[in-house]
Amino acid sequence: MQYYAASGWTKLAGTKWRDGSALSGVMRTRTYGFERAYRLTRRYPRSSKVLQHGVLAMECLFPVVYLAGGRLTRPMIGAAGGFHVANAFVMGLGRFMTAFPAMHPMIAYTTAPRTLPAVAGRDDRMVRTALVLLAGGVTGAAVLATQRRARAVSGWPMSRTVTTRCGNVLQYDTGGRDIADRPVLVFNHGLASTSEHFAWMVERLAFDSGQPVVTYSRAGYGPSRRVKEAAYSLRESVDDLEDLIRQALPEDRRVVLVGHSLGADLNRRAAERLGDRLAGVIYLDPTHPGQLVRSGKQKKGSELFTDSLKEMARWTRLGCGALMARPRWVDDLPYPYREKVFSLYTDSRLWTAARREWEVVRREFETFDGELDPVPAPGLVIAAQVTVDIDPEQLLMYHDIARSHQAAGRYGGVTVVERAGHDSILTDARHARTAADLMAAFVEEHCTPRAPADAAAPAGGLPAGRGKPEKEDEQK
Repeated sequence: MQYYAASGWTKLAGTKWRDGSALSGVMRTRTYGFERAYRLTRRYPRSSKVLQHGVLAMECLFPVVYLAGGRLTRPMIGAAGGFHVANAFVMGLGRFMTAFPAMHPMIAYTTAPRTLPAVAGRDDRMVRTALVLLAGGVTGAAVLATQRRARAVSGWPMSRTVTTRCGNVLQYDTGGRDIADRPVLVFNHGLASTSEHFAWMVERLAFDSGQPVVTYSRAGYGPSRRVKEAAYSLRESVDDLEDLIRQALPEDRRVVLVGHSLGADLNRRAAERLGDRLAGVIYLDPTHPGQLVRSGKQKKGSELFTDSLKEMARWTRLGCGALMARPRWVDDLPYPYREKVFSLYTDSRLWTAARREWEVVRREFETFDGELDPVPAPGLVIAAQVTVDIDPEQLLMYHDIARSHQAAGRYGGVTVVERAGHDSILTDARHARTAADLMAAFVEEHCTPRAPADAAAPAGGLPAGRGKPEKEDEQK
């Protein structure tokens, strides 16, 4: 019974089973395909769709066999048995024709009314026990999801908020010292990511070097709320970023925009709006708006990524985030950030926001046919070696981004971090610190005006941010 229900609800989550195209696709495969059946599905698409929906209904509703006092036992067992016989002849799954029906007598026994002499001595306590355990598991999952949601939407002790022109409420954190003439690094995270992914870099730059930094979550991610009711557009995120900088920092303070993946592309779009306040732009394994047109690997991967985002958004909304395994990269982050990042990762808000962004990004990227606009500021692209090794076209696009800064008569370059991947360039301490050192050198050389002496002002120059973790936390 559990197999049928699990199989049915898993199929129901897939788009192809719902729109009736799954059977035709299966019949085309070399492993399970059957040419004659495939032709029939193409000739009679409506009948094929009805058949698929019938299979879904049988599998998803199979547990109701226990709710009708045995009246549904024969129809459900008959439908399931016929399903396995058909699979044996059409898909070659002969073992299924004997393996699964071997369990049907047990279903018949357990669903028969207690009034029948054949089952008069049956002990039904196991059913009630299973229901109690199921209810306990659901309750526990709900409590865990509530705790994680509370952790996900809560900020750090010194977090602050700004309200943008769109009505969105962005939460941000600051760090480092207010060093005279030193630009502030504003970090913009990637798709389905968090601002805490920059933890190693922030610790290296702000805590070790005193470099002033700002990290924030885009609207809909973590503690930042998306209030705007109109359809999402990339311009909304660009507007939010501009408003954050203008409200969170003094008017005369210059900034260096630092972005990973999609965050890097959003920074590039916001660059021209900042005028003289923009001191530079740093791209961490960035997204290129032409990648779905120029790269076959990116195009193919985008289709899988689209389906994955839909599934993650759907299942986490249903509370299945409590069942998610803890990814290894979470434990690669500094200790104080791990539980919060995992809570964000299992929360539906992150996946819903990512899906909303990706739907717009994909439509725009698939039609990109132009050149990048020049950016009138120094630029540095820090690439991950694994990314460019897997797809050499990515390296060419990274050079395009760098040239968009050269076209304006300013510095541009591409540096590759050895052995780093698209995500591990942030989450792996070694790669993140290497990238942070490259960033610090770039800011010192190209984004900081020359002065006779760099005098550090009092720490109150910037709003207080989250501090360096306690030693005992680091040792954990």
